[in-house]
Amino acid sequence: MKKLITLLLLLNITLLSAQQKAYGDGEWLKFRVHYGLITAGSATLQVDKEMLNGKEVFHVKGYGETTGMTSWFFPVEDDYQSYIDIEKDIPYRFIRKIDEGGHTKDIVIEFNHENQKAKIIDYKHDTEKMVFFPKGAQDMVSSFYYLRNNLDVSNIKVNDEIELDMFFDKENYKFKLKFLGREVLDTDFGKVPCLIFRPYVQSGRVFKEKESLTLWVSDDENKIPLVIKADLVVGSLKATLIEFKGLSHSFKIKAN
Repeated sequence: MKKLITLLLLLNITLLSAQQKAYGDGEWLKFRVHYGLITAGSATLQVDKEMLNGKEVFHVKGYGETTGMTSWFFPVEDDYQSYIDIEKDIPYRFIRKIDEGGHTKDIVIEFNHENQKAKIIDYKHDTEKMVFFPKGAQDMVSSFYYLRNNLDVSNIKVNDEIELDMFFDKENYKFKLKFLGREVLDTDFGKVPCLIFRPYVQSGRVFKEKESLTLWVSDDENKIPLVIKADLVVGSLKATLIEFKGLSHSFKIKAN
């Protein structure tokens, strides 16, 4: 009887842990991207459960491209991927393969969390480099999925800031996110309670200033992005969620 109770308790803990995951195998999100008033392209985020070097991982694939007339004068094809440990929420491999109007990158980063060193393979320039990273550092893609699983918003207050270590391309960054508040957003799916965040970005070639990005995510257990707005050096960009499938939890929609 004692062993049976122990097994039941362990099973409940396991199930509870699984339920607390904000995302899982098969999640797929599609966004429409506007540049000003023009529909400029589309983007998708997909999660698949896979094995990598004997470890069970979530393989997150982010793909974006310009469409229609925009692709004629500024073709973009972006491929971002991250392989994330399912239990530890840490990245093992990051892929960035982009072509943005002729500006190209083809980089793979292999993370060794035991010695805290990242091997950066630059296929465009045919180089390899080893760089130290802080314990628990995330890549550009895994950062968002880490926050979805681990950010406690039950007692979060306006202007609270969240920090984590991010390794991007060949450098370590302190990624910072500020909470702006809650809002009921009118979407194609209905009125959705949202959390609003402002990720701090680097001003310069792309963004107008460090507070140029605003993100609306669902205020439920999924924490999926619904709208992303960015003030760019030239113009503005808006990405809106238009389709989804494979969510791990019920999508909270507010009744009218």
